[in-house]
Amino acid sequence: MNTQDFLVELGTEELPPKALKNLGDAFLAGVEKGIKDAGLSYHGALVYAAPRRLAVLVKRLAIQQPDRSVNLDGPPTQAAFDEEGQPTQAALGFARKCGVDLAEIDRSGAKLKFNRQIPGQPASSLLPGIVEAALAALPIPKRMRWAARKDEFVRPTQWLVMLFGDNVIECEILAQTAGRTSRGHRFHHPGEVRISSPATYAEDLRSAYVIADFKERRDRIAKGVEQLASEQKGKAIVPPALLDEVTALVEWPVPLACSFEERFLAVPQEALISTMQDNQKYFCLLDESGKLLPRFITVANLESRDPGQIVSGNEKVVRPRLTDAEFFFNQDQKQSLESFNQRLSKVVFQAQLGTVYEKAERVSRLAAWIAERIGGDATHAARAGLLSKCDLASEMVGEFPEMQGVAGYYYARNDGEAEDIALALNEQYMPRGAGAELPTTLTGAAVAVADKLDTLAGIFGIGMPPTGSKDPYALRRAALGVLRILIEKELELNLSKAVDVAVAQYGDRIKAQGLSEQVVEFIFDRLRARYEDEGVQVPVYLAVRAVQPVSALDFDQRVQAVRAFRKLPGAEALAAANKRVSNLLDKYEGKLPTSIDPRFFDNATEFSLYSAIQQADHTVAPLAAERRYREALERLASLRGPVDAFFEAVLVNAEDQAVRANRYALLARLRGLFLGVADISALG
Repeated sequence: MNTQDFLVELGTEELPPKALKNLGDAFLAGVEKGIKDAGLSYHGALVYAAPRRLAVLVKRLAIQQPDRSVNLDGPPTQAAFDEEGQPTQAALGFARKCGVDLAEIDRSGAKLKFNRQIPGQPASSLLPGIVEAALAALPIPKRMRWAARKDEFVRPTQWLVMLFGDNVIECEILAQTAGRTSRGHRFHHPGEVRISSPATYAEDLRSAYVIADFKERRDRIAKGVEQLASEQKGKAIVPPALLDEVTALVEWPVPLACSFEERFLAVPQEALISTMQDNQKYFCLLDESGKLLPRFITVANLESRDPGQIVSGNEKVVRPRLTDAEFFFNQDQKQSLESFNQRLSKVVFQAQLGTVYEKAERVSRLAAWIAERIGGDATHAARAGLLSKCDLASEMVGEFPEMQGVAGYYYARNDGEAEDIALALNEQYMPRGAGAELPTTLTGAAVAVADKLDTLAGIFGIGMPPTGSKDPYALRRAALGVLRILIEKELELNLSKAVDVAVAQYGDRIKAQGLSEQVVEFIFDRLRARYEDEGVQVPVYLAVRAVQPVSALDFDQRVQAVRAFRKLPGAEALAAANKRVSNLLDKYEGKLPTSIDPRFFDNATEFSLYSAIQQADHTVAPLAAERRYREALERLASLRGPVDAFFEAVLVNAEDQAVRANRYALLARLRGLFLGVADISALG
């Protein structure tokens, strides 16, 4: 089949930089979907995304759809004609549906049939519709109109290129008539650029100072920034999101090194980095020890004959931002950090839950309680909790919200607070996201857990738990944060009791009945998704959840033990046996004997199982008490033989009531051994 390359380029005003990459990828996916749905073959496709254009190049696209055959079934022949052989409405309706006369319908079988041959259409006639559908499906939250037209797009359109081989596909899309003329760089080549063919698209634009390929521009920027940083004897901070955004802002990237006054280095470097990255889109430089250098790299969108002018302009622009940070930092340090609590006593945390200062007081008491139980310093934890929200009222955080916690750390150090207290003011917000850094100090861990439990208890207590995708108070993230801190830092804490303390502090502001159980259940529910991400199968999680551990660390230790147990040769048979035992015990009527009486044994396998259980009990109970769960389950795995033999030879529901009760007591003892670790019947 004959093929030709196809190119579509939509020119626009500057596209949103944070969305450009996603828009390009979605455009490519939409065009490919349309081509596949149309039955057109092709040999690959590329996307180009630059500040003023979205383009897709499809290589070796078939010029014609293949012919298709469509078989349509109609009504039963018996229902299609009456007794006199006249067609019914069903037959006539089917013929109309097929677009033919009734005489052309096949009536030889049990049903009316029609075979339609659909000739393939030229690709050139299908491509405008495919492109329109792909553009309409782009993920654009809010579309805009321009001039007096009704067309809508993310930005006003300026031109349209539609080439199939050497020919222009005549059409109009989003107010633009298709041609073969693109536009070059706004300053280096502001005029039109003739696209010779789809295959030469990238090079035709390159000659006009436009690098259309997003990845090529990104790599060029990354390499240039790295080289300049090395020349400045530093290492650049290059967050992927910032690199993508800068790539989306320029057509012809030229990295340049700039500097700022060293006096600004007295300001917390996090504030300087934040303002330079977020507001100016600069790449900051660090020295070997991780300290900020008075240097940064900007990426110009042109090759200047006098780059010094661009450098000077950027240095002039950044100075007021750094001066603001310096001013706020100096102003805040004129008073103690603790004094900011006076302002917070008038700031509402949540209308029904009081002020931010009241929250800090609750966090202080709860953090001290937690610190005592995880081996931390209760006094330091209480102090850190009391200071935990102070910096929210500072000038620095008011101007740079992302500095919350960080500003508190510097102000606490300035006030002479202990290092772990200062660190805790920042660590209270950890982890800040999935896989993010955890607190390094026990004081920080205590405050972080206390803050999250206080929020969970309060918001659940006023009846505002997350619903569906809505979670305005980030309670799911808070619960996961608590779990990560306790599990990954191996901190032993009874979550049930900790939540009880958190709930009690609210007094009559919340509905406390059943609240602790609800919060604890919500927290442990979050473990299911965590384990699924780690490759732990759901039955393993459910086996542990069934025994309701109250410690996150204990929960995890049991899960890892059950996960290992499941790989043992006898695990499957023991799980099945436990399920059988569980079902039997659930159906038992009456009260089980508290002890097992060997006098009622009338089968050797009963004695064998009883003996094996006694031996296992002596070794497994101490192992479980020491949380050596894996060893405990390995020891219990040796019960497979006696258990299998018991069920083969013994009728549990014996006619003699005493014998039956004794056998149920034996099975209850067996099940109790496993429940010391997990309910492995969930694995069956």
